[in-house]
Amino acid sequence: MIRETKKGLRMNIVILDSKTLGEDLDLTPLREFGELSNFQTTSEEEIEGRIIDADIIITNKVVITKELMEKAKKLKLICIAATGTNNVDLETAQALKIVVKNVTGYSTKSVVQHTFTMTLNLMGRIAYYDERVKNGTWSKGELFTDLSQPFNEIAGKTWGVIGLGAIGKEVAHIAEAFGATVNYYSTSGQNKINDYHHANLDDLLKNSDIISIHAPLNEQTQNLINGSNLPYLKDKAILLNLGRGGIVNEEEVAKELNKREIYVALDVCEIEPILESNPLLKLEHPERLLMSPHIAWASIEARQRLLVGIIENIKTFLTQKII
Repeated sequence: MIRETKKGLRMNIVILDSKTLGEDLDLTPLREFGELSNFQTTSEEEIEGRIIDADIIITNKVVITKELMEKAKKLKLICIAATGTNNVDLETAQALKIVVKNVTGYSTKSVVQHTFTMTLNLMGRIAYYDERVKNGTWSKGELFTDLSQPFNEIAGKTWGVIGLGAIGKEVAHIAEAFGATVNYYSTSGQNKINDYHHANLDDLLKNSDIISIHAPLNEQTQNLINGSNLPYLKDKAILLNLGRGGIVNEEEVAKELNKREIYVALDVCEIEPILESNPLLKLEHPERLLMSPHIAWASIEARQRLLVGIIENIKTFLTQKII
C-alpha cells in the first residue's frame, strides 16, 4: 500500500546502478519522495534482495525480468535512467500494473557535440600536431608552422547521416552550417520526407566524405556496416558510430583500417567495456581510429537533464496516484 504522510506520498526508492550516472551528480532531490537506497552497482544476484520492498526502482542498465517483478510485490514504478527500455520486461510490467517510465531527449546536444568533437579531431589531425609541439619537433623546425600532416575542412564535403532522428537532424543542421552537403539513409525505411536527400545505403557510403551513425540497434541495423559494404567507402573517408556498437562489424572495420587509409571514430562497442582481445586495439595503423568509452551521451548537463526527467516522472506518477 502506498504510504501517505503530511508531506504527501512517501515511497521506498531504490537506485540500482547510480555509478552509471556519474558520482558528480547530486541525487539528494530524490529524497523528497521518501526513503532512498542508493547502490552504485548491482549484480544479477543482488537485484531481488534490493527491490523486494521497493515502491520505485531506478535502473540504467540493470535488467528487470518477469521473475523479479513477480517477487517485488510492492513495486509500482520503474524509472529507466535512459531512453532505451530493453532492460525491462514491458509486457510483464503492464500485466502487473507496474508503470515504466524512461527519459527522452536529454542527451541530444551532448551526442551532437561529441560527433563534431570526434570529426574535428580526425579531420584536423589534432592529436598528431599536439604531439609534435609537446615532443619538441616544432621547436627544432625552421618554420613558424608545421605542415607535415595535411588536414581538411568540412566545408565542401558530403556528410552522410545514417538515422535521421532528433540527433541525426541536429548533426545534419550543423554539418550544413560548416558548409557540407547532407544526405541521409533511413534505417527504418519510413523516414523519407525531409529537408535532405535520401539515398540508399550503398550510395551513401560511396558518395560521402563523412558518415555518422545515429540509429538504434534493431533488426534493421544489426551488422549494418560490414565487410560487404565497407569497401564502398572512399579513401580517406571518415566513419563515425555514435549509435550502438552492434551496428558496425568491428572485426571487419579492423580489417579495412589495416588495408587502406580510411578513418573511423567509435563511441560505442558491441561488448562494453571493450574486450582486450578486440581487433580494434591491435591495429597496424592505430592513428586511423579514434575511440571514446561510450561517453557521447554523458555531458554533465545531459546527466542533469536526465535526473530532472526521472524526478518529473516520479512526480507525475505520484500526482496521478493522489488524484
